[in-house]
Amino acid sequence: MSHTAHIRSHRKPRRSASTIAMRAGVASGVLGTLAVATAAGSANAAEPVTQTLELPVFTGDLAAQVAQSAQATQQAAANYQLDAERDAAAAAAAKEAKKDLAAAKKAEAKKKAEEARKAAAEAASRGAERTTLATTSGSSSTSTSTATGSAAAVIAFVKAQIGDAYVSGGTGPNSWDCSGLVQAAFKQVGVDLPRVSQDQSMRGTQVSLDNLQPGDILYWGGRGSAYHVAVYVGDGMFVGAQNPSTGVVERPLSYDPPTGAVRVL
Repeated sequence: MSHTAHIRSHRKPRRSASTIAMRAGVASGVLGTLAVATAAGSANAAEPVTQTLELPVFTGDLAAQVAQSAQATQQAAANYQLDAERDAAAAAAAKEAKKDLAAAKKAEAKKKAEEARKAAAEAASRGAERTTLATTSGSSSTSTSTATGSAAAVIAFVKAQIGDAYVSGGTGPNSWDCSGLVQAAFKQVGVDLPRVSQDQSMRGTQVSLDNLQPGDILYWGGRGSAYHVAVYVGDGMFVGAQNPSTGVVERPLSYDPPTGAVRVL
């Protein structure tokens, strides 16, 4: 024991029960306050939990929105696919049309080329015939072809009409068209010819232009589609009703080379 312990003023004062109780009360009050604060904090913290319990309702709305959005997305995808299919079909149709157009152009070009080839061949053939005819008429001009019988009568008739007028549809006695003159000439010898040049070019026997005889019928144009006729009178000459400007005239074959000839006598 301290050597001053017996002195009253030097003794350490003892804590009283009331002081201890007060301190204990204060402590318990603090703890109670903490507990209340904790409870309040817990209560405040529990509010989100209460809100979380309402999430299923919000989630249901969200699910509906998501479903609608998915449906809209699917519809947009379907529309996109349909548009893509339409575009593909249009592109395929355009490609096919372009292909058909190219084929048509190729066929048309081939057709034109074939027509040009045929025209060139016909022109070459016509040129050869005219050359032969010119040579024949030139060589025969030095000799005289004498017609006899019916041919002589036909030639005499057409030569007698030289100088008459040309009138379309004319059948004489003072005006003629080409087929009207030929028909009237052959009627003098009992040969009944059709009225028009197309039909007259189909009568008798077809003869070549380098083997003509007096009295043969000359025609211009295709056989069966002739547009002009006249009578070969020999010596490389023909007589025909040519046109309104000349009337009935006698001309050399080289003046207007015919296309062909037929023999009816």
